[in-house]
Amino acid sequence: MIRGIGNQSLALRPQVRLVEGRMPRPGSSEIIAGESVARRFQGGGMGETVRFGMRDWTVVGIFEAGATAYSSEIWGDAEQLMQAFRRPVYSSMLFRLRDRSAFDGVKSRIESDPRLMMEAKVETSYYREQSEMMATFLRILGITLTVIFSLGAMIGAMITMYAAVAHRTPEVGTLRALGFSRRSILLAFLLESILLGLAGGFAGLFFASFMQLITISTMNWQTFSELAFSFTLNGNIILQSLLFAVVMGFVGGILPAFRAARMNIVEALRTT
Repeated sequence: MIRGIGNQSLALRPQVRLVEGRMPRPGSSEIIAGESVARRFQGGGMGETVRFGMRDWTVVGIFEAGATAYSSEIWGDAEQLMQAFRRPVYSSMLFRLRDRSAFDGVKSRIESDPRLMMEAKVETSYYREQSEMMATFLRILGITLTVIFSLGAMIGAMITMYAAVAHRTPEVGTLRALGFSRRSILLAFLLESILLGLAGGFAGLFFASFMQLITISTMNWQTFSELAFSFTLNGNIILQSLLFAVVMGFVGGILPAFRAARMNIVEALRTT
């Protein structure tokens, strides 16, 4: 995404911060690049030259924009970019209201003016709509993979626990002979399965935490622009993951636990 900017662009975007170099001079073929662009694309680094719009552009600054789409953009003087791409009009404009509560009134005035074929939106809503298709695709892909691997994990837990029950048949018979109830046997094997699932959950979180160090690039098919993003691990995700691991351990161990609890004492003690 290549964006034309003016003198107040950084003031209007407090999440954007210039970390290296300077802003492009008005009327020049200078640009600044987001960190994701500078890190991943040849010609996007500080002092390098990239060609687009039938012109060579020099990178004079690098900016970071946190977890926003701006990090995947290139900014330059709006007038120069309009000339390079032969765009006689602006595709979008950003402005800030003195009072946020006045937005509905301003929106109504802009959209009701027949001279302005424009639609007014809050910036966050605009970007949410721009990435809605990609977000939906990633969500469906994530859910599909989660379901497939979860079924595999539960089947694996079930096989493991069935094997554990088969190898411990004499021990189960001994416990029943000593007076342990079927409920105690059931809870023991079920607890073991849950602990195994919880251990797998911790192991998965450990390896998944390294995904935060990786930047992933994809095409936003809704805007045909490159978008780089990374994964974030927070407390809510950790809690949900561990609860999910406990549920998988419970589901995978419930049938083997019932099998162990229903064993006949005499037959279990005869097994060698």
